[in-house]
Amino acid sequence: MLLRFQVTNHASLREEQELTLVADDRHDERAEQEVPRSRHRVVPVAAIYGQNASGKSNVIDALVWMRTAVLSSFQRWDPSGGVPRRPFAFRSGASLPPSGYEVEFVLDGVRYAFGFTVDDDRVLEEWLYAYPEGKPRRLYERRGDEPVSFGRGLTGRRKVIADLLRPNSLYLSVAAAQGHELLRTIYAWFRNDLTVATDSDFQHRLDHTVSLCLAERERGDRAPLMDLLRFADLGVGGLEIRELGEEVVDEQERVLAALREVLGDRVKVEAPLGDRVRVEHRTADGTFTLRLREESSGTRTWIGLLGPVVTALIRGAVLCVDELDARLHPHLTDALVGMFQSPETNRRGAQLIFSTHESSLLGRNSRTELFRDQLWFTEKDYDTGATRLFPLTEFSVRDSIENLEKRYLGGRYGAVPHFDSDLLAGLAAASEGAAPGEGPAGSEEPAASGKGSGGDGATGEASRPEAGEPAGAAEIPDLLRR
Repeated sequence: MLLRFQVTNHASLREEQELTLVADDRHDERAEQEVPRSRHRVVPVAAIYGQNASGKSNVIDALVWMRTAVLSSFQRWDPSGGVPRRPFAFRSGASLPPSGYEVEFVLDGVRYAFGFTVDDDRVLEEWLYAYPEGKPRRLYERRGDEPVSFGRGLTGRRKVIADLLRPNSLYLSVAAAQGHELLRTIYAWFRNDLTVATDSDFQHRLDHTVSLCLAERERGDRAPLMDLLRFADLGVGGLEIRELGEEVVDEQERVLAALREVLGDRVKVEAPLGDRVRVEHRTADGTFTLRLREESSGTRTWIGLLGPVVTALIRGAVLCVDELDARLHPHLTDALVGMFQSPETNRRGAQLIFSTHESSLLGRNSRTELFRDQLWFTEKDYDTGATRLFPLTEFSVRDSIENLEKRYLGGRYGAVPHFDSDLLAGLAAASEGAAPGEGPAGSEEPAASGKGSGGDGATGEASRPEAGEPAGAAEIPDLLRR
């Protein structure tokens, strides 16, 4: 489980910001987990709200970047290429201060604190502490050019690993590559139990969904992934997975080899989605299939999320999703959050961290209740351009009583846009004298109405459901309760 994440100087996160999943209050109706050897509990869901460009996606991005550094710094980063960080850009002066990242998490019943600071060239600091009996025990520390110092709790080939260190690689990354038993386990937490779902990794998520689907079919047992696919009420009956033909595979290998010869190993070639995955639709006239590219963006988004969601719930992993509500109906977003919030479907302590604009999750009509210690906001300082991350617990709020959606949209907690109506005067003046029906700059095309044609799924617009439309964690098929 993840307890806390702290970041400094990453993208718009200029000053130190902290996201904590330690619960303020106890609520038995949510899937809380106890922190070993403490009185604390952790929440299963954390939602980050904020206006556009306020930095909420950067919170997720910072955690993802830290994960990438652990997994890639030794094996993939250019040995002489420095550190590919993303520091705060709106600073004067030639030098940029270091960027820092730290997480606290629980693994196999032990709490750990791991972190590091970097500049553009190298790792400046790195540390790992364990709390096996509630008190900190140093495993290792690294500071600048000084030799790595070790605590008595870390055994193994410590010196051999230290000799392989590069200025821009993490000790944890090197130790995992060398098979160090304990540190390889810590590394595996970042790889397997801190998972990510963003637009940029859709192909990877789709491959994961496909592999789970094939595994379920091979076992021939109950298929929770297919149940969730049908649960979304998208009119989908199943997935048809087609193997790529030999000609397609050979052509991809030929293109990949040519690209690697020119660009090196940092090349990624994606399989054609529409040729491998087809979506089954069952009607009164029979079963028909559509290529994935022919499906609505909402259907594709849900299919891409199925693999990470099912895996996180089964493993008890942490899943980070940027803009969870994008292209999904509000009731479907509500139901997905409810899978993690509910003790019935989340029995292994999985956690969901997501950014969103979906204010209906805060409303009284939401089937999943999020409490004040699960709600976070981002706000940008207009003088500096820096993001501030803050929890709803900074405000006096009574859970289950106050209408959080109404107060949030009304600006009670900040993190909402402010519109300057005076700026619209120029638009009004520019439109004076335009002939009726004329589009911008005298175009004869009619102006866009703001409504898409072709339905809710095809445009990414989410219409409100009729009252009583079924969705929510309470109605999820009995697929994760075993």
